[in-house]
Amino acid sequence: MCGRYFFGAETERDVEMELGLEEGSFVMSAGDVTPAMMPKVISAKKDGAGNSLHVSDMFWGLTGKDKKLIINARAESVTNKPMFSDSFIRRRCIIPAAGFYEWDKDRNKVTFFRKDRSPIYLAGFYQLSENRDSFVILTTAANESMKKVHDRMPLMIESKEVRDWLHDDNAAKEMLSMQMPLLESSREYEQLSLF
Repeated sequence: MCGRYFFGAETERDVEMELGLEEGSFVMSAGDVTPAMMPKVISAKKDGAGNSLHVSDMFWGLTGKDKKLIINARAESVTNKPMFSDSFIRRRCIIPAAGFYEWDKDRNKVTFFRKDRSPIYLAGFYQLSENRDSFVILTTAANESMKKVHDRMPLMIESKEVRDWLHDDNAAKEMLSMQMPLLESSREYEQLSLF
């Protein structure tokens, strides 16, 4: 599960540099991003021009039939679920982040990030929900760096593969089952037991 991520002070500059975006095209305030917010998201340019990237604000979460907010989808089943399959094929997106949070079974908040503190590119897709472009983040089975905290983790795309994720349907399908990079973690708040 991925229910909160964060954006660092240097992340916007690093994203622009790594993805070859025009300076000042990816402007986002540092801080936490939670469901129902409107962060910056990267998608394929709508005019279909080559491997162009488009930056826009999107709402995090799709409204389900029961009116609950859906914020994640499983990578293993996204192509088979009628609610998600068309959007996965036609409207993939990338959600840049400095890192993300997860809570362990004792409700300790654990922060996950790359060792070199470079951006993490979360894989997702979007669709029209409640008359606005809304995205979900894909999740996959946790790797060794996450297993002790949670059994799921966000699907992450390497910076050099971002354009393939957005523009190449076959490559994107293959990325659904790729190995996730090992991450560093830190615990900001630990509950101490007296016994």
